[in-house]
Amino acid sequence: MIAHLNGILSEKEPAQAVIDVQGVGYLLKISLQTSAALPAVGEKCKLFCLQIIREDAHTLYGFATREERVLFEHLISVSGIGPAIALVFLSSMTGPEIVQAIVSEDVKTIQGIKGIGLKTAQRAVIELKDKLKKEPMATTGTLPARIRMEALAALVTLGIPKATAEKSVDNILKRAPADITLEEVIKLSLR
Repeated sequence: MIAHLNGILSEKEPAQAVIDVQGVGYLLKISLQTSAALPAVGEKCKLFCLQIIREDAHTLYGFATREERVLFEHLISVSGIGPAIALVFLSSMTGPEIVQAIVSEDVKTIQGIKGIGLKTAQRAVIELKDKLKKEPMATTGTLPARIRMEALAALVTLGIPKATAEKSVDNILKRAPADITLEEVIKLSLR
């Protein structure tokens, strides 16, 4: 699986971009948020990716941040929301706005997104509310939230149970200075 691409932005449109990585051009479908975050054509660019393989297509989706990619993965896990609709979600609202609408069960706001009906909006709330409450990935774009998410991912990868990792990281971040680094959080969690 392709986790990210780092290269030169060779084409840029509102819904897609092409990144040239050592002579190979990768076409990525993107949201309007990611499109707005891209540099000018010809400049260095890094996008986080998700590859979806279907019977009739192999498609790469690109995201300006890891948080946007994680939110996209959550959205496509909902029955009735495919990648195209998830990109419309991410193009219509910011990540924190989407999370806030789902967590607060604001079905009207979700229904305001093109292509989302009442049943799909309700399903998104039911299936994602509890997941998104536990994950800070898009609730804030703050550095501590990002550090928490990345530290949890690293600790779980190292084999520490998620509940134990969450408790440890949360305790460290409560007492830590504002400028604590990701590496320091991981080291302290492993003690």
